[in-house]
Amino acid sequence: MSAIITAGIDIGSGCVKGVLFRVDGDKQEWLAKFTSRIRNRDPFQLAQEGFDEMLQEAGIAASDVAYVASTGDAENLKFSTGHFYSMTTHGRGAIFLDPSARSVLDIGALNGRAIKVDEGGKVLSYKMTSQCASGSGQFLENIARYLGIAQDEIGTLSTKADNPEKVSSICAVLAETDVINMVSRGITASNILKGIHVSMAVRLAKLLKSIGANDGVVLMTGGLALDAGLLAALNEAAEQEKVNLVAKNHPDSIYAGAIGAALWGAFRHEKLARLGQMAA
Repeated sequence: MSAIITAGIDIGSGCVKGVLFRVDGDKQEWLAKFTSRIRNRDPFQLAQEGFDEMLQEAGIAASDVAYVASTGDAENLKFSTGHFYSMTTHGRGAIFLDPSARSVLDIGALNGRAIKVDEGGKVLSYKMTSQCASGSGQFLENIARYLGIAQDEIGTLSTKADNPEKVSSICAVLAETDVINMVSRGITASNILKGIHVSMAVRLAKLLKSIGANDGVVLMTGGLALDAGLLAALNEAAEQEKVNLVAKNHPDSIYAGAIGAALWGAFRHEKLARLGQMAA
């Protein structure tokens, strides 16, 4: 197969992410990337604008892109060539970012998902959190707003806790009620956030355990992947649940879905080209 250029577009609940790759067999060269917070804007318009920005950055035309792969909520993206399910793209993207990963925790704005993969990023099993939002990015964002802190301060403050307060893990409504009571009792923001992270981490560790992800590296992806407090709490929870897991993240973890889409798109393009040659 000669080198081709593929794009991956991932529309999530809170952000639109995109990547552009040049793929030549087993070699993958990352050409460009973008991310945009949705904030009540049209995600499909953001996807188009981001795609155009990537083309400009890479100095190529849209006609040079052999395959545009969508994932997440981007199934109806007009300029996409094909669509891939999120668990398959996050699995493949995770392996690209960290080849040692054998499970993935995709923690987005509205839910969390545990995915067990093989060395090639193929999904072996997966399971999502319940519809309750207490293990989501949106829930943490709401708590941060109530505490009067910036979202990017959450992880750092959590790691400074000295006496974390227990938070209800049943549902977001009860957890938020807990937080209101804690503030009235003078509990510090650090101890409140650490308590929330511990509650989330225990649920996520059990989710990993339920799909048979009991050892090895678990890579965090999604919007909460770079939350240092949640990462620390997850490693503590893994030890508590007696599973030999090491939770890690990557500076580009948020792009995992888009990366996986682009790489699976390259694979599908090659397969279709091969079938076309056989037919000819």
